[in-house]
Amino acid sequence: MNTTPAYHDLAARQLRLHRLGHLQSIAQWDQAANMPPQGNEARSLALAEMDGLLHQLATDPALAGLLDAAAAEPLDDTQRANLREIRRAWRAANALPQALVEAKSLANNRCEHAWRRQRPANDWAGFVPNLREVLNIARQEAELLSQSGGLSKYDALLDQYEPGMRSADVERAFAPLRQWLPGLIREVLARQAGETVIEPVGPFPAAAQKALGLDAMRLMGFDFAAGRLDESTHPFCGGVPEDVRMTTRYREDNFLPALMGVIHETGHGRYEQNLPREWLGLPVARARSMGLHESQSLSFEMQLGGHPGFARLLSPLLVEAFGDQAAFMPENLHRLLTRVKPGFIRVDADEVTYPAHVILRYRLEKALIADAMPLSELPVAWSAGMK
Repeated sequence: MNTTPAYHDLAARQLRLHRLGHLQSIAQWDQAANMPPQGNEARSLALAEMDGLLHQLATDPALAGLLDAAAAEPLDDTQRANLREIRRAWRAANALPQALVEAKSLANNRCEHAWRRQRPANDWAGFVPNLREVLNIARQEAELLSQSGGLSKYDALLDQYEPGMRSADVERAFAPLRQWLPGLIREVLARQAGETVIEPVGPFPAAAQKALGLDAMRLMGFDFAAGRLDESTHPFCGGVPEDVRMTTRYREDNFLPALMGVIHETGHGRYEQNLPREWLGLPVARARSMGLHESQSLSFEMQLGGHPGFARLLSPLLVEAFGDQAAFMPENLHRLLTRVKPGFIRVDADEVTYPAHVILRYRLEKALIADAMPLSELPVAWSAGMK
């Protein structure tokens, strides 16, 4: 006799959401990696439709009674944890109208797709209208989640990605970092200025870079029976644990950004592939914390990728991909992998300057959500923060 009928009903609904979300994630990967440009509007509308359907399922009126009934059933610790997460997601979903959910999906997809053309053209004026729509919807979402959860607007958004985290916690982490990090950057730059580093000689064909990336992924234990590597405008890791989709981007004058991007995304991919398969589809088998997920990718990229032993393992792979060069000797390669150089692009940043990118984005984002800074002032604030 089933003594937990309400819980099992909820679990079955979670599995349905997981399977539909699986299809959605593969459609999003295809949109970034394979889809021809003229397909974006139709794909964006289809994804918005799917977001609306998922929202309907997540806010089914029957869930209220099922959640209460399941709470009274004899559940084990894992089931109780699932129930807590189902209720948490249910509350957040009910705070938002379906029309806003669909509008957000559409605005985000249109903005990201246009950005692919606007980024290389440095077309800020063309980017602003789409970004303004994304920001307006984010502010509406923040207001509704704030009212529902009793949090500040920014904290209500933050809680969606990092449950329990508050901006006050972030401030406590960032405040001392802002004090000593600039000095450390200057100190490291001064020290590395005295080092001799041999620069690799290109060009580095994209096909050879991809082969190198695949070899590096094998070195790090990525399961190719449950995932793959492709190319996109911005590196990312998506899909589902059973089918992880990773991407990077290539520059033929410099192989390091793509290689380090692959190492970073492999950290995400390995984390996804090692989520508990016996509970897939249920909340306890999902990555609950964006911070934890990013810690896995950054530990691969910065700690593993910056280790002298890893440089020794990569050295023969580089020789095989690009030919024998003095630059690929392990000691020199380690210096290349750990060079500190301030730059504009977060995903290309080294381990010392990377936190500064995150701090700057946090400050700008918080001001934008609070409507404390008009969008027209963002370029000036960005430039000042970069300096």
